[in-house]
Amino acid sequence: MSATFDRRRHPVRADLAAASYRGRVEAAHYADPVPYRIAAATTALRREPRPDCGIDTEALYGEVIDIFETTMEGWAWGQLRTDGYVGWLSSDDIAPFDLAATHHVRALRTFRYPGPDLKFPPIGYLSLGSKVTVVAEAETRGLSYARLADGSFVVARHLVAEGHVEADWVAITESLVGTPYLWGGRSTLGLDCSALVQLSAAFAGYVLPRDSDMQEAEAGTALAFREGDPLPADLRRGDLLFWRGHVGVLSTPELLTHANGFTMTVSQEPLAEALARIGAKEYGALTGIRRL
Repeated sequence: MSATFDRRRHPVRADLAAASYRGRVEAAHYADPVPYRIAAATTALRREPRPDCGIDTEALYGEVIDIFETTMEGWAWGQLRTDGYVGWLSSDDIAPFDLAATHHVRALRTFRYPGPDLKFPPIGYLSLGSKVTVVAEAETRGLSYARLADGSFVVARHLVAEGHVEADWVAITESLVGTPYLWGGRSTLGLDCSALVQLSAAFAGYVLPRDSDMQEAEAGTALAFREGDPLPADLRRGDLLFWRGHVGVLSTPELLTHANGFTMTVSQEPLAEALARIGAKEYGALTGIRRL
């Protein structure tokens, strides 16, 4: 098997590969993708089908995933269409993909109800960025609800239509200040540095890869900067700053917003202080700056 196939982005194993890789890689078997949707609020993707294996990333409710294998032990192996991430997840958390999403969640979180009434006990929640299919609307005591394809209801004002574009995606990043840090997390219950960037920027129409090394190589346009250089004089809101294994977003040229293991939250700190602390105690010197 070629070492150029990153397991995070290519559905390729020695025993099984996606049929589209036939002729490019040798595998014992090949499989065509079968589309499913994520049916849980969130579900973890892991590098191995073991519950004690660390989380690589999370998939959100309504996202589509192409499945290549399911096992008797309750695991599925597939590739998330949102960002192309490959991994193992619980087969209990997927359902057949039938209807395309019409909306996605814009609120930090919204509850799912069994009927169009906020007084009903909720049956679950959906995180920012989750995708839903609205099939009808209802109103109770002046509040509008959207009925989803699965029969549950959410508050309609918590949704925006697919294709909606935010004028200021950094405002979404800032709205997540205080959210707990979670390695591999991608929801508003907990997320990591690259998920914060990916999730927020998606609301401005930017389709970014999942991990910080991928983002440093591919997101937007690289500014003229090399490790050890002084900071460019024209830094602005929304610029992405990269270290080896970390990324943050500038809220202003002097203020960094990032999910980090130092505060274990999404937090804001003066850029000068962050550069000194991260450089001395965590990831070393700044390695790159990119602009969307």
